[in-house]
Amino acid sequence: MWIFTFLSFCFFFSCGLGTQFPEIIEMEAVSTSVHTFPKDFSFGASTAAYQIEGGWNEDGKGPSIWDTLTHTHPEIIADHSTADIGADSYHLYKKDVEALKKVGFQHYRFSISWSRIFPYGTKINAKAFDYYNKLIDELILNQIEPVVTLHHYDLPQWVQDEGGFLNPNVIEYFKLYADTIFREFGSRVKMWITFNEPFDACTEGYGRGVSAPLIKLSGVGEYICGHYLLLAHASAYHLYKSRYAKDQRGMIGITLDGRFYYPKDATVTNDIVERAIQFDIGWFANPIFSKDGGYPKVMIDEINERSKKEGQAWSRLPKMSKTTMKYVKGTADFLGYNYYSSRLVRLNTSDFDPNAVPSWLSDTRLIYETEPSWKQAKSSWLYSVPQGLHDVLVWFKNQYNNPLVLITENGWSDDGRLDDNDRIEYLKSHLISVSKAINEDKCNVIGYTTWSIIDNFEWTRGFTEHFGLFTVNLTSPEKERTAKKSAGYFHDVIKNRSV
Repeated sequence: MWIFTFLSFCFFFSCGLGTQFPEIIEMEAVSTSVHTFPKDFSFGASTAAYQIEGGWNEDGKGPSIWDTLTHTHPEIIADHSTADIGADSYHLYKKDVEALKKVGFQHYRFSISWSRIFPYGTKINAKAFDYYNKLIDELILNQIEPVVTLHHYDLPQWVQDEGGFLNPNVIEYFKLYADTIFREFGSRVKMWITFNEPFDACTEGYGRGVSAPLIKLSGVGEYICGHYLLLAHASAYHLYKSRYAKDQRGMIGITLDGRFYYPKDATVTNDIVERAIQFDIGWFANPIFSKDGGYPKVMIDEINERSKKEGQAWSRLPKMSKTTMKYVKGTADFLGYNYYSSRLVRLNTSDFDPNAVPSWLSDTRLIYETEPSWKQAKSSWLYSVPQGLHDVLVWFKNQYNNPLVLITENGWSDDGRLDDNDRIEYLKSHLISVSKAINEDKCNVIGYTTWSIIDNFEWTRGFTEHFGLFTVNLTSPEKERTAKKSAGYFHDVIKNRSV
């Protein structure tokens, strides 16, 4: 059986572009050793459609759930901003490609706006193809491999009006959308990602209701969302394999997120740590990548038991039949993974209250904490724990028979400064963890993608937190992209293929 690797489609080239980057100050060494990367390892950067494109209603585009949220509930966004224009990549995409080329990135992970392609229903908006065709062609012209995500949080509002991921119709809608995208761009795109971070999309959007589409159906909505999202993913995978893979010779996967977990103290057993990982990463990874398929047993047993105590007629976690388990199992050629941080964990010993509102968090029966020594970014949730990236990659290897892993996001937030030394320290320490996982633990990691190439709209935080290697002048019509020190640092990492 032939194995198509992502790296077969990456273009490697000299980065000697004469680019002037800000001077990098000498950092305290994380390690005295030189940590290298394989010659076929690919470095890239990520963005997402809603966060950078702008042009929110141009050329026939319909509203997404994030357009709706920012327009109707500006109070939810930290600075009351929208991404209606933002970095304006819809018009200035060449500036993004130029930034990618200056650093020397070999691939670019971006997403397509579903509501550009299908604005108000199942009728195609052909005008939307023009922008993505130009972007893909510009990337290839500059020897940068396009890695395309089909859905990155921005569900079309018309799909949500029918229930979104709480309605099984979303499976066929997504399949139609995926079919259209594969057909239009598949001759040039060889790496496909169906969904970005289903855990966050479902828990934040359909459980807690603090993110688009603001559905507060705690303890129920997140699990229904996850169930239909997995089926939508599997439908796109099977479609690609049956209709396009032979001729287009591409790969298709899914991007999951999740933290690694460590015991809070000596009383925390390995079973408790494993429970935390399974409720987080395993929820979506186990049905696709495990030998037996289906949801993690710990989730099935716990949610079923708690549902009974609550007086529910059946479990709040949807049941996967054997047919469904078989349909979903194995539906990924690679595992995309977004890593930012880790947590300490301990058991929640509070008494069960059958009248309390259920939630994913209460179902875990865990308490999550941080270590005081961990450096915190501007984002309240982001702490630097590079060991966690190494350990989760080893966990993937041991849990799922060493799958191909593409790190699809990893980054650090600050206030937008050009002298972003903390970002450099974060990137360096995490790249070292990746190198160790590859060279010492033989993890099958094929690439690393940083978030992000440019500062952009960071969801409910608006433009108050910055993750980019380049800053964007939002007050200028030209939206100039200016390199930070981290861009120069990454240029040298790619040039030397070592940290």
